[in-house]
Amino acid sequence: MHYFSGWRFKVQPTRIKGMSAEIHFQTLPELSLYVHLPWCIRKCPYCDFNSHERRVPIAETAYIDALINDLEQSLPLVWGRPVISVFIGGGTPSLFSPQAIARLLSEIRARLPLVPDAEITMEANPGTFELDRFEGFREAGISRLSLGVQSFSDAMLGQLGRVHSGNQAELALASALKIFDRVNVDLMFGLPGQRLSDLKQELDRLLSFPLTHVSLYQLTLEPNTLFAARPPQGLPDDDCLAEMQTLVAQRLAQSGLMRYEVSAYAAAGQQCQHNLNYWTFGDYLGIGAGAHGKISLANRIFRTVKARNPDAYLSAKGAAAKESEVSVHDLGFEFMLNALRLVEGVPIGRWAQTTGIAIGGHPFLLERLGSAQSKGLMVRRPDRFQATARGLELLNDLQAIFLP
Repeated sequence: MHYFSGWRFKVQPTRIKGMSAEIHFQTLPELSLYVHLPWCIRKCPYCDFNSHERRVPIAETAYIDALINDLEQSLPLVWGRPVISVFIGGGTPSLFSPQAIARLLSEIRARLPLVPDAEITMEANPGTFELDRFEGFREAGISRLSLGVQSFSDAMLGQLGRVHSGNQAELALASALKIFDRVNVDLMFGLPGQRLSDLKQELDRLLSFPLTHVSLYQLTLEPNTLFAARPPQGLPDDDCLAEMQTLVAQRLAQSGLMRYEVSAYAAAGQQCQHNLNYWTFGDYLGIGAGAHGKISLANRIFRTVKARNPDAYLSAKGAAAKESEVSVHDLGFEFMLNALRLVEGVPIGRWAQTTGIAIGGHPFLLERLGSAQSKGLMVRRPDRFQATARGLELLNDLQAIFLP
C-alpha cells in the first residue's frame, strides 16, 4: 500500500509468481461516483460507518471545496468514462443545505460525463425533514431519496438512538413520495425485545405506503460500535430471526417487492442502479472523508480510501488517498463477495468483463466453484454464478470458500 495523489503513480501489470495470468481489459466496467458527507446529528450505537456527530455548524463551503479538489485530483484516473450513477451517503447528507447540494452536483456535472438518465441518490434522515428543504434537494438534481427510517416504533427508535419518532418517519415518507420520483426506505429487524408480532406491525405501517424499493436489514453488532461494547438485552434468537426473514420476504412479495439482493427488495425495474454496480463488481470513484473507491485501468485494478477524519480531510483539501492493488489471487474472493449477494447472481461473462482475466486464468476459481456447488451453496449453471437458497442463508460461509 502506498499513497498517491492525482496521476502520480506508475501503471504496472499484475503478475503472480509462477503464473502467467495478467489483468488486461478490452473494455472497462461501468463507473459510478460515491460522495461521502460524514456528519450526523447523533452517532447511533449500531453504526459502524464513518459518521461524526455535528458539534458545531458544518463548514459547508469548505467541505464542498475539498470535494471538488478531491474529484479534480482523481479525474486522470477516469477521464472520459461515462458515470451511470451518483450516490451521496453519510452520515446524514440531508444536514447539508439544498444550495450546497446543488453546487456539488453542478460541479460534478462540469467535470464528469453523467449519462442522461444517471441515477442520483441522496440519503436522508426523517429527523431532518422539512418540506421546503427536501423540495430544494429535488430541484438540485436528486432523483432518488433513501430515507433512513429503521423503525416506526418509538420504543425501538429509542433503543436504536434515532432522533426521530414513528410519526415523523411517516410524515417524512409521505412527503418524500410526493417530491421524488423514486424513494427507498431503510428498515431494520431483529431489534432488542422485538417479537414477530412487532415486526408484522412494522411491515403493516411500511407497506401502507406505495413503495417501489425497500432495504430491510437484520441488526448486527458490528465491531467498534457501542452495541458491540455493550450488547443490548433481549435480542431475538436464531429461530425467531429465521421466522422474521421469512415473514419479510413473504409480505414484501405480496406487495410486489421482490428480493433481488440479500437485503434489498424492489418492484420490477426499480432496483438501485448504484448498488447493482457495486454487486456486479463495477468501478466506483469515491470522494469525501473516508470514501472508498475501486478503479480499473488497462491492466490494473486498485482500491482507494480517503482520509477518514473530516478535519484531516479538510486540511488535505481532499487530496490525500491510500491506494492498494487488487491481485489476481484476491479477485476470486472480491468478485464473489459482491456477486453472490444477488438473488439471481450474475452472468458468467461478467467475470472477464470486470476482472480483466479469463476464468481459466485464475489460480483456484474453478476449483472453489466446484467446492461451493458440491456443498449445495451454488447452483450448477453454465451461464451464471448464483447462490442457492441455502447459499444465501449461509452467505458468509459461501463467500469464505473463495478466500485465497
